Amino acid sequence: MIVLEFKLKGKAEQYRIIDDMIRTAQFIRNKTLRHWIDNQGIKLVDLYKQCAIMAKEFEWALKLNSMARQASAERAIFAIQRFFANCQAKIPGKKGYPQFKRHTRSVEYKTSGWALSPDKRCLTFKDGFAAGKFKLVGSRDLHFYAPDEIKRIRVIRRADGYYAQICINVERKEEFVPTGKAIGIDVGLNHFYTDSDGETVPNPRYLRKSEKALKRLQKRVSQKKKGSKNRKKAINKLGRKHLKVSRQRKDFAVKTAWCVVKSSDFVAYENLQVRNMVKNHKLAKSISDAAWSQFAQWLEYFGKVYGKTVIAIPPQYTSQECSNCGNPVKKTLSTRTHICGCGAVLDRDHNAARNILVKGFKQAKINLNTVGHTGIHAGGQTDLYSLVVASTSKSTGRS
Repeated sequence: MIVLEFKLKGKAEQYRIIDDMIRTAQFIRNKTLRHWIDNQGIKLVDLYKQCAIMAKEFEWALKLNSMARQASAERAIFAIQRFFANCQAKIPGKKGYPQFKRHTRSVEYKTSGWALSPDKRCLTFKDGFAAGKFKLVGSRDLHFYAPDEIKRIRVIRRADGYYAQICINVERKEEFVPTGKAIGIDVGLNHFYTDSDGETVPNPRYLRKSEKALKRLQKRVSQKKKGSKNRKKAINKLGRKHLKVSRQRKDFAVKTAWCVVKSSDFVAYENLQVRNMVKNHKLAKSISDAAWSQFAQWLEYFGKVYGKTVIAIPPQYTSQECSNCGNPVKKTLSTRTHICGCGAVLDRDHNAARNILVKGFKQAKINLNTVGHTGIHAGGQTDLYSLVVASTSKSTGRS
């Protein structure tokens, strides 16, 4: 499944209709959740029937396409299923009990209620709201995909306009090009990451760089009268600035992950529990700004697309063990240089990246016939077993 995003270009009245569509979807989602709360023990499949009941009970809800109403009900069902799954898994802390939504920003259509123009440059909504035709603004070409391959269309309201995300049921695969390289990656705050070869990528710190402008825009919002048009304009400017920062962060994570996967056959990265780490209020902002989780997600994605092996390694003891002799060398977080009695002296993150590479190789359990969990060319375009052994020996200095 791939997702192509386009900006919707239309008239102001059409945008107001989209807002009504989004509010209706939110209403159906909340009513579905309320029905589940009031009728404990009912099957989740029965919640789909509430969509037809609500359409008869509320005339304005009937305007929304039937499949769009089902998609709204699915949001409540997914929240309920996630809650039960967390309870069964005995996840510590809050289990995520489903909550009512107040600020929904999207509505989702399935395979009906919309139509693409013959040149596939315009999108028309055909349900009772009659939002009309919108021009699709974007660089991607929909002519490569058949109409029946489009499974869902999600309309999203953002600070800088309205967007359509088109979900296409196509598996993306790129040609496997062996590079003969294996690396381990240790992420951090001083550098975005340090690999097992000692190379570093600087941390862009987009939020820190925009913090002064964000504070100024936030101050303008607080100075405006609540409910006034000037306050809405100030909120919109603040939202646009936050949106720009999030887009910069995502663009950096995507491009960096793509370069790592393209240049290596085997990637082992540090699988940090970011949710727990941000509880440290002194580092929470810097950790969130680094976007380690987003980087890891794109590493896994590009690994599958390009047929490369990408392994997530637990971070325990990767910084404390010596990558040369394996003996533990205890150090505090402020100690940035690894010094071992065996004579190894190197940067703390470089030492951790070497350990991550070794542990990644052990966890992969590679043999000559099957390569990794991503299914890399088991036919044998490259002998990854020998590749990782050679890279490990080179990076650790072992013979």
